[in-house]
Amino acid sequence: MKTLLKNGILVSGKGTRTADILLADGVISKIGSDLTDASAEEMDVSGKYIYPGFIDAHTHMGLHVAGTVTADDFTTGTAAALAGGTTMIIDFGTQYHGESLAQGLNNWHAMAGGENSCDYSFHMSISEWTPSVKNEVADMIEAGITTFKLYMTYPAMMLDDGEIYEVLKTLKEAGTFAGVHCENAALIDALIRENKAGGFLTPAAHPASRPDTMEAEAVHRLMVIAGEAKAPVMAVHTTNEKALNEIIAARKAGVNAFAETCPQYLFLDRSLYELPDFEGARYVCAPPLRTKKDQEVLWKAVKAGVIDTVSTDHCSFTLKQKELGRNDFTKIPGGLPGVETRGNLIFSEGVGKGRISPACACRILSENPARLYGLYPKKGVLAEGSDADITVIDPEKEKLLTKDGQVTNVDYNPYEGMKLKGAVEKVFLRGDLCVEDGKLIRRGLGRFIKRGLPDYRHEEGLA
Repeated sequence: MKTLLKNGILVSGKGTRTADILLADGVISKIGSDLTDASAEEMDVSGKYIYPGFIDAHTHMGLHVAGTVTADDFTTGTAAALAGGTTMIIDFGTQYHGESLAQGLNNWHAMAGGENSCDYSFHMSISEWTPSVKNEVADMIEAGITTFKLYMTYPAMMLDDGEIYEVLKTLKEAGTFAGVHCENAALIDALIRENKAGGFLTPAAHPASRPDTMEAEAVHRLMVIAGEAKAPVMAVHTTNEKALNEIIAARKAGVNAFAETCPQYLFLDRSLYELPDFEGARYVCAPPLRTKKDQEVLWKAVKAGVIDTVSTDHCSFTLKQKELGRNDFTKIPGGLPGVETRGNLIFSEGVGKGRISPACACRILSENPARLYGLYPKKGVLAEGSDADITVIDPEKEKLLTKDGQVTNVDYNPYEGMKLKGAVEKVFLRGDLCVEDGKLIRRGLGRFIKRGLPDYRHEEGLA
């Protein structure tokens, strides 16, 4: 089957141009002006933005958290991703204590063994560092799992500073890096004890127990460790100005540091934790939402190229699941849904409102994650021979964000009632039309993708 998209505004990380694009045999066959092909179905996309399919490099599907399991498994989560213009996710496989990396990977392959509607891969989370685990790093890379995840908080997952140094150095020697969850675990635990002792148990105690200083301190410590190891590193879900300044300072000192943020930190703020009737629980995530000023700083950093990617940290729970922490904020399952709304939000409120250019949106949603996570140029770019993963956005299309009719398997929308202008209209996965007029019309075509080693280039200062 062939499809010829006519007169679209093709977007790259460098800019835009108007051209035709022919999709055939799962790849982009030809790009040019005045293309014709009698055997192709022709679609006029005049005035529409044609993006490489979005890549969400930070999701948690089917994850066991706080005595429950995320509402979205790979079946529902990949369908929601595709509906929102994301043609590939990278989830987090996990090696729990006592397991090998191979066991952790096998567990995640089993979880993702059903129907997937977009392509997928895994990072490997390392929770225990031993000589045998070190020897498995090469095996993971051979299996196409070429990036890793470390935690500086959560007792069941965290490594100490010396272990983080050893991991980063090992990964650097293997040609790759880790993304790291940065919070000061010991201080957070002390603040939690203090707030509980004072009877402060509502959702508002969550941000009070995980302040921006505790994220910034951990980011600083990570950057010092990475500098000593002479290793690249990614600070994931960066939320605030203090943490961002630590990344900027580390780069100036020669550390090859990357930064990720998420839509919730660009659009939502900590005042939501004060909502009555336990409504604030639906916004509990770690690190927590910050201030409106932090949002402004993050947007400027996205535009300047200081922040490399915008992923979602999609970790969804129903309102009933959030109720597990009604009498104790530490028992609220932490996480927000996001894979279905990310592309629409970034285009409408980023590109549409002049915060960033169409090219910047391409870099943070498609091109940078493809480069950083070993997918480029197979994915993340509109180029002849690349996968025909295409997201078409109508800049005039209006969309109301609401829980009603969403594909995501939760009973609320964090952005409920938000009116967008500019939204996903069509999505192709390897040339197959899967979303039409913003509606998911085809599922189940997703595949596991073996990834190559990362490309570490920064491109700060682009418009």
